[in-house]
Amino acid sequence: MRRWVPVVLLALLGTACSGAEEPGSAPTPPPATSPTTSPSASQSPAAVPHPVSLPALAQKAFDGRGLRLGEEVARTSRQRQYAVTWRSGDLTVSGRLAVPEGPGPFPAVVLAHGYIDPAVYVNGQGMTRERAWFGEHGYVALHVDYRGHAGSDPDASGGLDMRLGYTEDVVNAVLALRAWDGPVDDERVALVGRSMGGGVVYNALVVKPGLVDAAVVFAPVSSDAVDNFERWIRPDPGRGGAARRILSRYGEPSAQPAFWQGISARTYFDDITEPVLIHHGSSDDSCPIRWSRATTRLMEQAGVDVTMRTYVGEEHAFGPQFELSMQRTGRFLARHLS
Repeated sequence: MRRWVPVVLLALLGTACSGAEEPGSAPTPPPATSPTTSPSASQSPAAVPHPVSLPALAQKAFDGRGLRLGEEVARTSRQRQYAVTWRSGDLTVSGRLAVPEGPGPFPAVVLAHGYIDPAVYVNGQGMTRERAWFGEHGYVALHVDYRGHAGSDPDASGGLDMRLGYTEDVVNAVLALRAWDGPVDDERVALVGRSMGGGVVYNALVVKPGLVDAAVVFAPVSSDAVDNFERWIRPDPGRGGAARRILSRYGEPSAQPAFWQGISARTYFDDITEPVLIHHGSSDDSCPIRWSRATTRLMEQAGVDVTMRTYVGEEHAFGPQFELSMQRTGRFLARHLS
């Protein structure tokens, strides 16, 4: 694996499986007319991208650190789970950590969960099945709560950073996990995301090549930010305030395509260097399977080593075929975390 170099990532646009209206507003960013002057997200610092964009975040240094174990919250004969915190820039972020029994070192995964209203979200919610599966199968698994969730510090952006901070927290989780003195093999680390978290993973891959060795996503949001805005934010009367703030700040997609392209991972698929596995159910009525088909096609065109697995009749949350999807995930990671 290539060792990481300091760059930053972007979280995908808030959606019904990845976002909800949030109060307040962020400081007005300086104007910009285009997301970047080149097709690469990790562009030269000489270029001046829009401050809310993948290229802008790719120029930001990360400093994930200070992973601390809190109380033990679960135990089996094969793993223990702990409440944890770490530092993400100026913020403290909370999460859950599964640690297999034994001396290690173990391969590791960082888990990016899907949208759950922060007002009701509790520590470690959203990927409990996946975290337990990884712990039982010999992986250290760090579940990220994101800023504004559970015991994490608040999200001060008011939602107008298009949730870029969520991905910042995930990237810093990878760095904090590697810096931890626990039984982690830092040469074998992957990202795993579900729904909104799949969008976080996509963006992490395009702006931080070499951060991890592989990535897996389940029922992910679209890699086009416009799809997500039009699917959940604009048509929802309960999110009218959020839609108005976003459009007032950044403009309509048809009028300001450069901005919306600059926050869409697919614009920068050429930058991805890691293998990707996509799981999607044919009956997903939240994140349509056509989004993953389009993402797979565009990744293939960009030269990405991508595999898509389709689950006939499976819905968004994965029920009857969850175990099959995890077995496939295990085989995929065994090949690439070596």
